[in-house]
Amino acid sequence: MTRTAIYEWLTSFVPNPAAPRWSERARRCGGALIGIAFTGLATHMVFGAAGDIPLLVAPMGASAVLLFGASDSPLAQPWSILGGNFVSALVGVACAQWIASPVASASVAVALAICVMFLCRCVHPPSGAVALTAVLGGPAVHALGFHFVLVPIAFQSIALLSAALAFHALTGHRYPRATFRPTPEAAVLPVATLTQHLLEPVDSPRKSFEQLTCEEIMSMGCPAVPATMGARAAQEMFRRHGASTLPVVDAMDRVVGVVAHHALGDLAPPEGLRRFWAGLRRAVLRESARVEETVEAVMAAGVHAVHRATPLAHLVPIFIEHAYHDIPVMDDARRLVGVVRHSDMIRWLHHHAGAAQGAAAG
Repeated sequence: MTRTAIYEWLTSFVPNPAAPRWSERARRCGGALIGIAFTGLATHMVFGAAGDIPLLVAPMGASAVLLFGASDSPLAQPWSILGGNFVSALVGVACAQWIASPVASASVAVALAICVMFLCRCVHPPSGAVALTAVLGGPAVHALGFHFVLVPIAFQSIALLSAALAFHALTGHRYPRATFRPTPEAAVLPVATLTQHLLEPVDSPRKSFEQLTCEEIMSMGCPAVPATMGARAAQEMFRRHGASTLPVVDAMDRVVGVVAHHALGDLAPPEGLRRFWAGLRRAVLRESARVEETVEAVMAAGVHAVHRATPLAHLVPIFIEHAYHDIPVMDDARRLVGVVRHSDMIRWLHHHAGAAQGAAAG
């Protein structure tokens, strides 16, 4: 392993510099406090007389981290927590009853829970702890049997999610977030056809598609949105440039994310609903003005930015699987140097395919 490779591997342990503002951190911590308190209180009020019902199960704490601390993540969306916790509890109870060895039962329960969550598209990391709790929760949990799936797991999941929905709405933060949304600019060609055409080598004296790098085809001078910019100012940037997505950069111009136009557009609720929430926030929180979100709060997590030397063929699955129209290109310091667009790739394909046909005809 070279010194450069070792350095790059070590730098991967460095924390992400794009941390939210202190006011946003306080909001998320306060939400977790309210969510867990509400869930425990609701369980006590409904099932307080039943001493065999746990007041709170430990996985709810992990779910609270996602629902309030990382609510933009696909793993924190409503179907993830409800479906993930439900199927994991069901699998855990079944394994606890049918497999005698605790270690074997716990191992099988977690593995099967992950498998079922993938099948149901409801992956939620705390649900692995739900499966373990069903197996290793002790006599009180084992005595509940499959009743454990509904109470406490399903009930507390619904209570915690309800608290998250109310809290985010009252504090002006959009939740839940759609993980996929078709846009008018979606490609007309079927995905399989587009992939086959893009990866097909061209018989040309110039470089083939597999040899081409992002730096050779990218568009330069791409506008970028600062992570601290307000959402309304970012909306104006989208209107000015006519883009569907824009890269997000930190104070040192390093790429930290991508924000989509539709994500900013969804910040403005219908007028009647907006007035209702504004009045409710003033009554409950005594706020006199609406708290505006920053781009950092609405940008997509897990941005797929690429190095300038990345082969262009490596971008095809990113374009297809994530429905991106633009992919940011970075230099060695993670600074934005350009973007590769759908149009750049199609233009190259059209030009070189035409040249190849002309050479064959000649």
